[in-house]
Amino acid sequence: MTDLLGKHETKNIAKPNTQKLADNETKKIEMSGSRAKKIKHSYKVKDAENAILLQTKYGDVIIEMEPDIAPNHVARIKELVRQGFYNGLKFHRVIEGFMAQAGCPRGDGTGGSGKKLKAEFNRRQHKRGTVSMARAMDPDSADSQFFICYADCPWLDGQYTIWGEVTSGMEFVDMLKKGGGQSGMVSAPDEIIAMTMIADL
Repeated sequence: MTDLLGKHETKNIAKPNTQKLADNETKKIEMSGSRAKKIKHSYKVKDAENAILLQTKYGDVIIEMEPDIAPNHVARIKELVRQGFYNGLKFHRVIEGFMAQAGCPRGDGTGGSGKKLKAEFNRRQHKRGTVSMARAMDPDSADSQFFICYADCPWLDGQYTIWGEVTSGMEFVDMLKKGGGQSGMVSAPDEIIAMTMIADL
């Protein structure tokens, strides 16, 4: 199970009577290039190629990635995002005051994409908004699961690979359904509606 060490461990509505128009009677509305560009630039990020839009039912979360400190993790996460891997996955483990974890296709912390990543531990500190990789006991066992810190977690520094930071929408991360007990496993957890590279919008 991919886990993190805790602080002490280091109505029905009638159908309207309307007539369906044939395809050739309807006008397809396409988004103009300028409109798409405007939407993209509404997210204030340093580098759209290294920024993620994570959508939740509460609101949008922006994660800015840090390829300078964890290039392999950033490259792999971008690949998974573009494959749609994270869409619909759950925030299966959420601990008040600690972190929210997601990225497991099984929804229980035991799954991944099937590709392990060699650790890229760095000197960045785990603080509120930090996005870091979850892993098992083996330092090189990180895969697809990640967590977002709710507060400073210095005991994680140098033990987990930090690869990004929430720069907007942390208030929506705060609203995620919390788990119970020491494990923080969530019953009927909230999900990632979609994760998209801002450059692809």
